[in-house]
Amino acid sequence: MEITQLEPQIIWKNFAALNAVPRPSKKEGKVIEFIKNFGENLGLETNVDEIGNVIIKKPATSGMEDRKSIVLQSHLDMVCQKNSDINFDFETQGIEMEVDGDWVKAKGTTLGADNGLGVASIMSILESNDIPHPALEALFTIDEETGMTGAMGLKPGQLHGQILLNLDTEEDDEIDIGCAGGIDVTATQNYELEESKGQIIKIEIKGLQGGHSGMDIHKGFGNANVILGRLLFTGLYTQNIQLISIDGGGLRNAIPREAFAVLSVRNSIEFIENANVLRKAILEEFADVEKDLAINIETFSTPEKAISDENSARIILALKALHNGVYRMSPDVADLVEASNNVARVELKNGELKILNLSRSSVESTKFAVAEQLKAVCELAGMKVEFSGSYPGWKPKPGSEIVKLMERIYEKDFGSKPHVVACHAGLECGIIGANYPEMEMVSFGPTIRGAHSPDEKANIPSVQKFWGFLKEILADIPAKN
Repeated sequence: MEITQLEPQIIWKNFAALNAVPRPSKKEGKVIEFIKNFGENLGLETNVDEIGNVIIKKPATSGMEDRKSIVLQSHLDMVCQKNSDINFDFETQGIEMEVDGDWVKAKGTTLGADNGLGVASIMSILESNDIPHPALEALFTIDEETGMTGAMGLKPGQLHGQILLNLDTEEDDEIDIGCAGGIDVTATQNYELEESKGQIIKIEIKGLQGGHSGMDIHKGFGNANVILGRLLFTGLYTQNIQLISIDGGGLRNAIPREAFAVLSVRNSIEFIENANVLRKAILEEFADVEKDLAINIETFSTPEKAISDENSARIILALKALHNGVYRMSPDVADLVEASNNVARVELKNGELKILNLSRSSVESTKFAVAEQLKAVCELAGMKVEFSGSYPGWKPKPGSEIVKLMERIYEKDFGSKPHVVACHAGLECGIIGANYPEMEMVSFGPTIRGAHSPDEKANIPSVQKFWGFLKEILADIPAKN
């Protein structure tokens, strides 16, 4: 079945049109123009602000003029991840999609349902002629996935809505009322190269499922960089290890699925034997959760320049010591991760080292506690450390009028209570709320699995459920005070 034949057809039509436009984070020029043209072609007031956010305004439908005004908000950019055997250019190609039972998936890449389905839903409301709604401001932000610079650059006074509906949640039975803040922690160092003195080994870690570094951080998924650190450490005190190159992970907000390293060791037979003992143990540890994990350790014929064994040891010790995963569970909200870190990217090339982390927390003090622990480890290893891209969390307000309205509608329509939660992902609500403190905010959306990984998929019945829920919320928005 064609994507555009799925119900509700208006959403899938707009999602297909959106996914035909390349939209990597920080390279959103084409999709900004696409959304700008969309609004202008509808004859709606359309503006692009200084940073690239697009705001489209639509008047209330007849009889809804006295209702509280609404901001519908989603982000235009998407996480760009692909399987290593797929040849795909996210800057020039549109996403190739397919229907698999009750799911829509992409062919070897991320799908972009995060947050493309939110964008498509807002587009559908804007172009509709038969959906009742109050006065609307559609806010399409940029660069949510790699810094939230769109939300951070949104100036006070650009929005006038009283309620913001963020359409960027990935469980259709959840109403999100709070989220984590985050900070990027980057360690770097340059090392002199020398001739490699031993035998060359190549380590490959592949087949991990990856996932969202916030929403999935507590699920016990494997992190390829962490596994690589363990394998390197096993030979640290029996071999003279010289690191040649490391290529592990990708984006900060994606749990690393793959990692590769080339190194020189004194005795390749001994190193491989010891590493294979650990390899077997790691495969057993992850047997239930990472069924496709593959670890290959083999000799490599090409001798190359390497960094010294002393500097290699410092890097290996840092990789072994860096905190990854849950740092603290919330003492206030059941089952909520309060603070975590993702060792997202490790790159060593021609003596230049970069280690990229994303630390998250719903509490500012623990966010910096995690970041400072990482800084301490890396500085002890002789690296330079920088903090950047810090953004605040979103404090829950469970008793707000919009939350009560949505709970009431959900229970009436679906016969059960929704889960009113805070999440361990970065939502733009916290940042927007800093400039619009009086605005009520809530986040919800259709069910999406595997976001930030090539396994990302969107549930078709859930999109239908979400669409009906969204339309009823808009129709029932209360009158202005």
